[in-house]
Amino acid sequence: MSKVRITKQFSFETGHALYGYDGKCKNVHGHSYKLWVTVLGEPVSDEKDVKLGMVIDFGDLKKMVKQEIVDVFDHATVFNKNTPHIELAQELQSRGHDVILVDYQPTSENMIQDFAEKIKVRLPDHLHLHSLKLQETETSYAEWYASDN
Repeated sequence: MSKVRITKQFSFETGHALYGYDGKCKNVHGHSYKLWVTVLGEPVSDEKDVKLGMVIDFGDLKKMVKQEIVDVFDHATVFNKNTPHIELAQELQSRGHDVILVDYQPTSENMIQDFAEKIKVRLPDHLHLHSLKLQETETSYAEWYASDN
């Protein structure tokens, strides 16, 4: 049977700041992110399987990506754990805000690599993460392809 790629789109709002950056993005600000997740696999061919004809149930993919990424990052603020903004991060946390401290500069390029790792470990063995696209603004996005890695 032929391999097929299926894609599901997700949206979430996240704030961040790029420490050490020489432009406006050094300030805390936010984006309305869009994430496209593309999975590669063969559609189920077992006529007794309720998932007949599916590479993966879109609902199963949605649940996985929501748990690993959307529910974690939506309406949170992401800082590099080594940021000089650490006092601000701690203050926000003490006031009940969702703050994520990561071990990388929270650019789209680094976030998409983090997301790829989180999704890959959750996929069933017979499926492969083909690609991700993370759109940060109307005109700017990062892409990750398994074939490049």
